[in-house]
Amino acid sequence: MTSRTLTVVSAGLGRPSSTRLLADRLAAATERSLAERGTTADTGVVELRDHAHDLTNALLTGVPTGGLREVLDRVADTDGLIAVTPVFTASYSGLFKTFFDVLEPDTLTGTPVLVGATGGTPRHSLVLDHALRPLFAHLRSVTVPTGVYAASEDWAGGGERSLTDRIDRAADELAALVGGRSPKRRTDPYDNPTPFEDLLSDL
Repeated sequence: MTSRTLTVVSAGLGRPSSTRLLADRLAAATERSLAERGTTADTGVVELRDHAHDLTNALLTGVPTGGLREVLDRVADTDGLIAVTPVFTASYSGLFKTFFDVLEPDTLTGTPVLVGATGGTPRHSLVLDHALRPLFAHLRSVTVPTGVYAASEDWAGGGERSLTDRIDRAADELAALVGGRSPKRRTDPYDNPTPFEDLLSDL
């Protein structure tokens, strides 16, 4: 079987949180869909709350340090991204936006992305279209057609069925994009440095 990397970014603040729950369900559904296509997933989950202080420092200094550097490298190398945020003031959370502000330009160019959001009421579901999609369009990623918003009522009763259907549809769309592409490989500008002797000969 072929393998692809899948990275899940969750901006939930609580522990546990509905944001992480939605992120986990999206990841599991995508893994199943990839498996049906003969592809295994190397999945990593990033809890942004664990990197909140490093994110602030990176904004102030321009230098990501510690575990944040490893997270940014993983996102840069990932074949598919699942990004989930709670809704704050009719938009994504500040923690969520800070993470994507810290990413190097062009990091997500061409990367398939599945967006998700959680909130207390269905009225905030438009956050997918008026906030999240424009953000990832600016980053030049490829956002799958189906975004998943989960309100409190979606976790129980009749809403659970509808939520599951949306999760499965979005996961299938992401798996189709990820599985249909070659694995993502970044070009390291320092992989083939010019020999020092050649530099001297040019003087």
